[in-house]
Amino acid sequence: MKNNKLLRVLVSYYKPHYKLFFLDIFCALIIALIDLFFPMLTREVIGTILPAGQMRTFWLFVIGMLALYLLRTGLQYVVLYWGHILGLRMEYYMRRDLFSHLQTLPFSFYDQNRTGHIMSRMVNDLNEITELAHHGPEDLFLSAIMLIGSFFLLMYVEWRLALIVYLIIPVMIWFALKYRKRMNQAFKEMRVKLADVNAQLESSISGIRVSKSFTNEEYEKKKFGEGNKRFRASKYDAYKYMAVFHTGMEHFANMLSVVVVAAGGYFIYRKWMEAADLLAFIMYVSVFLQPIRRMINFMQQFESGITGLERFVEIMEVKPDIVDAPDARELKDVRGEIVFENVSFSYDGNEKVLENINITIPAGQTVALVGPSGGGKTTLCHLIPRFYDIKQGSIKIDGEDIRNYTLKSLRQNIGLVQQDIFLFAGTIGENIRYGRIDATDEEVVEAAKKANIHDFIMSLPDGYDTQVGERGLRLSGGQKQRISIARVFLKNPPILLLDEATSALDNETEIKIQKALDDLAHNRTSLIIAHRLSTIKNADRILVLTENGIVEQGTHDELMEKGGIYHRLYQAQFKDFISEDDIVKWEK
Repeated sequence: MKNNKLLRVLVSYYKPHYKLFFLDIFCALIIALIDLFFPMLTREVIGTILPAGQMRTFWLFVIGMLALYLLRTGLQYVVLYWGHILGLRMEYYMRRDLFSHLQTLPFSFYDQNRTGHIMSRMVNDLNEITELAHHGPEDLFLSAIMLIGSFFLLMYVEWRLALIVYLIIPVMIWFALKYRKRMNQAFKEMRVKLADVNAQLESSISGIRVSKSFTNEEYEKKKFGEGNKRFRASKYDAYKYMAVFHTGMEHFANMLSVVVVAAGGYFIYRKWMEAADLLAFIMYVSVFLQPIRRMINFMQQFESGITGLERFVEIMEVKPDIVDAPDARELKDVRGEIVFENVSFSYDGNEKVLENINITIPAGQTVALVGPSGGGKTTLCHLIPRFYDIKQGSIKIDGEDIRNYTLKSLRQNIGLVQQDIFLFAGTIGENIRYGRIDATDEEVVEAAKKANIHDFIMSLPDGYDTQVGERGLRLSGGQKQRISIARVFLKNPPILLLDEATSALDNETEIKIQKALDDLAHNRTSLIIAHRLSTIKNADRILVLTENGIVEQGTHDELMEKGGIYHRLYQAQFKDFISEDDIVKWEK
């Protein structure tokens, strides 16, 4: 039943290309009929035409056979080329659908699955599925035609010898079924180990600068080597069972030829058949062995392909746990009031990261969130755009639960700058334009100016067309941070979430850009998470979040006068570090 379900998925990808599929099958059918027809022609020539001295007829048969094989050559090209094109088109649409589905999956899916494993499914598994999609139906169809056709023709030539041949078939089937399961398990394990190697490779290459800075190259080699050895061992097992399977099937095929020659020779001796009949019979045994060999190849492809298909379906069946409600509506004309009511949240369903959080952020206000690491500040920030869904309580924007808004409209109205900056491989201009894809060049430049990054960009030889490198590695941390801030300026949302938005900036640049952030936050609802408390002194309200929830709130001056946690954090951060005179000087 499981395989039936997988095959139904595979068949659904044949439907858009059914014309190409039937062309492939039709050509394969004609090839099979030609192969079946040839031994009978040979039998007729050797048994009747040549003994009768009919040379004119003989040459007509030769010309006819030549024409048939020229036709077969053309049809073989169609099967090989267009058959693979069929598989390629199916692979294209499967990869498209898989990538589109990955875009819908929540953060929790990526928290649990390594990038290398996902890449392995996108590339290696789909390649195996493609091979099965092309060769599978063709091999099965041809095998059926050849087996059935050769059976009747063998019975026609000499039924007693045909029965001897077909007595061997059950033994071959028993052997094939016995090793099919073992080969399947071995190839499945090999694919899992390959995904582990890909994941390790992706991790090591991405972190190559870290490993070099800590001189841990040998450790990375050892770690990769262990995974590589496990993959090698799994391949040993897979190839072992594959070798047993192939060798066994070839052995049965060879024994079949020996049995035919031995029994056929005896039948000729007893005058039960002619030499021409035995020659045709031997040729038909060769024809009969073709589908056997096809089945051998098919079973190997089936095990690899069905395993890849199983892993493809496994991801496609992962349902997004954060979806629009049936009656969800667009979030429009946003004022920006945000209210947390008795919000509790846990990543694993057990240990709570947030518990009974109650916060009201009036529209247009700037609220800062501070506190010790691990208190849930970033988590709280990620709950507003529904990167994760709460199980208890509610989060409201403008008086309406955010689960009643469509995800797209909710996130379109929220701008997020995170602590961990990610830039896409491409140009600086493309990365800024990611804030609003249809923005003009002038708007991109204006956003860069507001983020205090325009002058730096113009100092580069290629300006906004400068390549940032993979993950923005050609830029400094502060430059990447300001580009990410420019993206939010370009998006121009009514709600801002700034998660350590200035963490990678030096003090002087931080103070320069803080004015730009203040301008952006004007008349917008802003939630700022900050460890550098100098950036939030002017916030309308500061909340202190710990593992016990919101323990303090007020303005900077109120919290300093209170002498509580915020006061201690501020004193610890700025004592003997930076003077108020320096801040005043930089602000000027």
